[in-house]
Amino acid sequence: MELATTAVAAVSSAARPHGPFPPPPAVKFSVEVPTSIIQECYQLTLQEYAKRFKVPGFRPGKIIPENVLINYVGPQHVQNATIEAILKHTLPQALSSVEDRALEDSVRILTQFDDMRSSFTLDDVFRYDVAVDVAPEVRWLSEDKYKNLKVVVEIDEAVDAEKAAEKEVQRRHKALGLLRVVAGRGLQIGDLVVLDIFAESINSDGSKGEKISSAESTGFHLDTEENNNLVPGFLGSLIGIHPGETRSFPIQFPESFEQESLRGVRAQFTVVCKELFHRELPEMDDSLAGKLLPGCNTIAEVRERILERCKEVEKTAIEQATDNAILDQLGKLVEVDVPRALFQEQGQQLYGAKLLQLQAERRLDKDQLASLSSQRSVQAYLEDEKENITRIIKQMLAVGDIFKSENLQYSTEQLIKEVENSVAEFKQYNQDYDEDNIKQQVQDVLEAAKVLEWLKENCTIEYVRR
Repeated sequence: MELATTAVAAVSSAARPHGPFPPPPAVKFSVEVPTSIIQECYQLTLQEYAKRFKVPGFRPGKIIPENVLINYVGPQHVQNATIEAILKHTLPQALSSVEDRALEDSVRILTQFDDMRSSFTLDDVFRYDVAVDVAPEVRWLSEDKYKNLKVVVEIDEAVDAEKAAEKEVQRRHKALGLLRVVAGRGLQIGDLVVLDIFAESINSDGSKGEKISSAESTGFHLDTEENNNLVPGFLGSLIGIHPGETRSFPIQFPESFEQESLRGVRAQFTVVCKELFHRELPEMDDSLAGKLLPGCNTIAEVRERILERCKEVEKTAIEQATDNAILDQLGKLVEVDVPRALFQEQGQQLYGAKLLQLQAERRLDKDQLASLSSQRSVQAYLEDEKENITRIIKQMLAVGDIFKSENLQYSTEQLIKEVENSVAEFKQYNQDYDEDNIKQQVQDVLEAAKVLEWLKENCTIEYVRR
């Protein structure tokens, strides 16, 4: 016999005050449990008590009369346990209509336990109310939704296979060179120099500020032909410097600088030139082929094989850039009120994945892992990455909406295989895991892959080199 379950209402949160995160939309159900299920749960409860308790005068395995067992355990305990058994037995079916939209750990029994206990009887229908938070509504900003999508993909120059291959050949050629001490001249492009670097901020009135530890280094090896990561103007200020010479010069960090705390900061650098070298390179001919790339006999073969590798890297990078551009565009096409529960869940998953990656790269020891796994560290990550996490959630919900709308599917075999791989990875690094959570994350990844595949076939993509 089935439950009588009624979706009473979508519980509105509009009138409730809230902070930066709106409460998630919720659905309330009124559940009626028939007497057949009540009797079943009651009998199961008695059987469980008969196994757990040794009632005086009855040997293990012997049938204990119902009234004797109830009096020994206590009528109130039996009633409470029966009610709990009914809830555990009926909740999954009661919420089955919103199972695919329900947020994790959001089920709430609205009826007070005392009220359930006072109205409980074995001979009449058992009633209770329950609510569950569901995924927020995805609101598309245009009538076309995701149809006729146009995406511009910016490809970094560093991804260019031809340029990357030539740069790699040059790097390997340089590695075969000999370093010679420079005498009689200062630093020029092509040299390698060893520096001690000191830096302090410049206050708005021109006075000295605090030391900038992250910009300082002793014994820093600078290859003047590989200076993409230097602050603009730094290398130019050192051209001509001699060993033993000290130079001091001001530089302003660009607003686009990777380290956020230094963006726009004016700094005074003091640099000491410790050693200066130039490279003496062997002639680039076929005799070097095997040293540049083992197994090659000619320079042409070296270039060809390195180019093949770079083309594979280029292909992967372009595919990733395309996926990122599509997801970024999807996030801009929807409005979603992201509830805190969903934000917390997604943020913790991202943080856990980050820790797992760091551990896989052997960049964390046991003490560091314990420190970064603390609640304080997790909350700091959620606060710092709030904008990024919210953006990912919007993309994820948009992807889910498209997956359902277009009736896309992935195979059960894919799901099982990916879940097994993920579980194996957690076990490898002795990380705690919840298999249900892993399954949900894998489902999200597979859905995204199918949606991206569909969108690539049904949208306009323009590639632009930058």
